[in-house]
Amino acid sequence: MPLRRERKRLGVRWAAGLVGMALAAGSAGNVAAQDSPLRIDVKLVNVFVNVTDATGAIVGGLARDDFSITEDGRPQQIAVFERQSELPLNLTLAIDVSGSVYKDRVQETEAARHFVHALMRPQDQMGLLEFATEVHELTPFTNKVAQIDHGLDRLRGDFATALYDAIYLGADRLGPKQGRKVLALVSDGGDTVNRTTYAEALAQALRKEVMIYSIIDVPIEASAGRDLGGEHALITLAEQTGGKHFYVSDGGLDKAFARVSDDLRTQYLLGYYPHHQEPGRNFHRIQVTIPRAASTSFDIRHRTGYYADSEPKKN
Repeated sequence: MPLRRERKRLGVRWAAGLVGMALAAGSAGNVAAQDSPLRIDVKLVNVFVNVTDATGAIVGGLARDDFSITEDGRPQQIAVFERQSELPLNLTLAIDVSGSVYKDRVQETEAARHFVHALMRPQDQMGLLEFATEVHELTPFTNKVAQIDHGLDRLRGDFATALYDAIYLGADRLGPKQGRKVLALVSDGGDTVNRTTYAEALAQALRKEVMIYSIIDVPIEASAGRDLGGEHALITLAEQTGGKHFYVSDGGLDKAFARVSDDLRTQYLLGYYPHHQEPGRNFHRIQVTIPRAASTSFDIRHRTGYYADSEPKKN
């Protein structure tokens, strides 16, 4: 059965706590109401960070004090720091099986199989989607590699490409998960269905705290069928959500999947409790820096921010 977009409202995730009220008894039957001190229950914001040097090599061994983090330009105190997160990894692998990339289906299947077997740990879960004219869930979230293998054997082709539907639905299903949430896309980037917009897909990924890794499979460079706009969209989706993009042409699908795996294994986790937030702001922008280093010394990747609500408001 094809998956359909669901637009139901979810509870506000980043809600402030309620102000408590206490009643104090007065003498001789006089009772007065007295406000208790204001206590705001602010949710921890987790930011997964990858750091590479000018040559592209992964930078390990950084400490909490090496990092600085701001929200909407306001400095925040790092409350949680891990060099290599042991949090569970929840990953949805979404494979484009439309006509433009179906020629590579055999290679996609085998490369994805190697990726799954190398990456999965007992605490991790993975789901499998295919998308063409519709988005189909081939395997629900599981930690059983054999079930993912079975799903990969069921990949089938079709003619159109519902790329943004796949991103929206993949992020929606990852949303309730705890730990790291990753959507790995294999596609040439061309959306030809137009049910979901680029902006809607990106907003959903940010709301659900999903990192997008784009594995871009394009025709030969001079091909008249090459969709440069679609490629740019896949690159930007990865940048905005803290993921990364890779081209299949740079060493093949196996190498692209291996680089995704390496990237996920070398993430820093920074967590902070927001303070001094600007009232009424719905999207909070995050910036992570390494103050001791020149701005050109490191490439620091992380999601660009988060929404105060978990679902877009309906008109």
